[in-house]
Amino acid sequence: MKTILVTGGAGYIGSITVRRLLEEGYKVIVLDNLSRGHIESLPKEVTFIKMSISDEQKVLALLDQHAIDAVIHFAAYAYVGESVTDPNIYYNNNLIKSLIFLECLNKKNIKNIVFSSSCATYGLPKEIPIHEGLEQHPVNPYGLTKLLFEQALKFYSDNYSLHFVAFRYFNAAGAAYDIGEDHRPETHIIPIALKVALGEIEHFELFGTDYDTSDGTCIRDYVHVLDLAEAHILALKHLDKGGESKFYNLGIGKGYSNREVLKICEEVTGKKISIQEKERRAGDPPVLYASAEKIKKELGWQPRYELKDMIQSAWDWHKINLKGYV
Repeated sequence: MKTILVTGGAGYIGSITVRRLLEEGYKVIVLDNLSRGHIESLPKEVTFIKMSISDEQKVLALLDQHAIDAVIHFAAYAYVGESVTDPNIYYNNNLIKSLIFLECLNKKNIKNIVFSSSCATYGLPKEIPIHEGLEQHPVNPYGLTKLLFEQALKFYSDNYSLHFVAFRYFNAAGAAYDIGEDHRPETHIIPIALKVALGEIEHFELFGTDYDTSDGTCIRDYVHVLDLAEAHILALKHLDKGGESKFYNLGIGKGYSNREVLKICEEVTGKKISIQEKERRAGDPPVLYASAEKIKKELGWQPRYELKDMIQSAWDWHKINLKGYV
């Protein structure tokens, strides 16, 4: 039985991926400091260790204690706006701490790692759909920290025989295994819209209605969290077979406008979602969606869920968990 160490495994995407790992027969160890994760989202059969990835001596001891076959590294802060207003915590948490952790893996000769990166590394792309060969020019500290760690992985791969798969996520959505989105604060369009439908929030603030798009609102790519989890399983199998280090986009390869997302939320919930139109937010590109052809061709990944499926699963979860993980 292969043993996988999952950092940030008590987070939204991490905890759902943990469930898929268990289904695939892996032994799972979760390392999370719970600064933004939820212990309630983890199944009892996983080994949970509350620890910072940057506590070098404790991490090294952990790696000595357990025979780790591979690592999935989710642990990070992920609020773009917060990274702009408080960049220090992003450079410290996402980059410096991750580099300390990476060196611990190197010292203990752990060679396979799957990394949760972001489409934010591309910044304002010159081509749509976005493919992996485009130049990366992040426009916020969050995207830059992800890019810099991507580059560290590449240099470790070139010089220390590390093997990695780095996934550039687009917008994760949906719920599974009775696990949903409970960010604090919540900044994602779907859970906010559903909270309006539930009467938890008075109205939805729609930022920017004058973009050069079909209905004037931003267009984004959404991918079900279960499809994301499946990609991580494929990446582990790729690395276990001695596969080369790779960078992949994770999106369904088409975009939905904000108004389209809100319309589908209304269809799923049967509720009218009150909208308050606002000015554009600085730095929001009009259109962002992925080309996912590379991962489909090389790893055989196929997204199974459409946007309505994502919203339906999220709605089912939010109706039961009105206050999230209380």
